[in-house]
Amino acid sequence: MDRYAVFGHPVGHSKSPQIHAAFAAQTGQVLTYQAIDASPGDFGPAVQRFLALGGLGCNVTVPFKDEAFRLADHCDALAEQAQAVNTLRLEADGRLGGFNTDGVGLLRDLTQNLGVVLISRRVLLIGAGGAAAGIVGPLLTAGVAELVIINRSPERADALAARFRALGPVRQAPVEFPGNGFDLIINATAAGLGGKAPALPQAVFSASSVAYDLVYGRAAVPFLTLARRRGATACHDGLGMLVEQAAEAFWLWRGIRPATTALITALRQA
Repeated sequence: MDRYAVFGHPVGHSKSPQIHAAFAAQTGQVLTYQAIDASPGDFGPAVQRFLALGGLGCNVTVPFKDEAFRLADHCDALAEQAQAVNTLRLEADGRLGGFNTDGVGLLRDLTQNLGVVLISRRVLLIGAGGAAAGIVGPLLTAGVAELVIINRSPERADALAARFRALGPVRQAPVEFPGNGFDLIINATAAGLGGKAPALPQAVFSASSVAYDLVYGRAAVPFLTLARRRGATACHDGLGMLVEQAAEAFWLWRGIRPATTALITALRQA
């Protein structure tokens, strides 16, 4: 039986095992997929133990995406840009390949599932960690008019922006006043996991703003509640992104891309 997994901390809430089981059933693939909670400091050894027991690949979530980038023997262009990896694959030559499917997953959810237009839109990105790094490049290449990054540690936001300036108009801004009336506001922080929303000035929102949290379910509630209170009428969690990035990872592992629309609907109704 081919083995796959998702590594994170915490990871017990993850829907990834359910998603990949559905993909396997849909495509006729025979595999197992489990969630593995790795202790901080033990991520690399935990992945190596998994591979030694026959693992062929894994997804990587908070807080290990940066560490997964360093663990990989080689990375694709998106992972190199982001310096963060969310998908690892054991190659035929025994090396470990690193990929980042977050940006692809986000763009597919925004544009195909939700009908959000990105070309010539102003985007505010909250956060500068591994989750944020994975989506900056794809957003810029999608043709946004401006991408503004804010973070509690402004030097991290500035370093992230600097890494991607060759791809398009991206800059760091102070948290206190990043700008007015953004078309799309993306929360890439983990604040929601602690039941909190990131601190944002009223002016960043307008009635036409789209608010999007990269996390899903209960963890997305604080930010999306804040966005609604500030006037945003279109508010979405990251469940669609989760499914879409998983479909891309499944394709990297199995060479077949599963359909996603019906699964996203089923997960929302569950």
